[in-house]
Amino acid sequence: ITMDGRAVYTFATREVPSVLKEALDNAGMDASQVDWLLLHQANIRIMETVAKRLGLPMSKVLTNLSEHGNTSAGSIPIALAAAVKSGQVKPGDVIACAGFGAGLSWGACIIKWG
Repeated sequence: ITMDGRAVYTFATREVPSVLKEALDNAGMDASQVDWLLLHQANIRIMETVAKRLGLPMSKVLTNLSEHGNTSAGSIPIALAAAVKSGQVKPGDVIACAGFGAGLSWGACIIKWG
């Protein structure tokens, strides 16, 4: 089994912003209302590109890649738990969340914390 990193990057940076915009539309929101962007912690370049395509600064991206690396399916809940524990995420915060992987499936949700 091999992974084509370039193809994954292209896929993720195309599909993740699209599915997040769809989730925001379904929630009656837009990116300007997002407090935090929480993505699958696969690659910082993917997270930077997705944030840029949504018009969000990296200061709004929750990431733990430098501490834990890619923790696969656990990456989103691990990063969220750390952000809540540290007080970074507060009640009422809007979190735009998206994951991708395992055969290049993907999904997104919008969470209002607390």
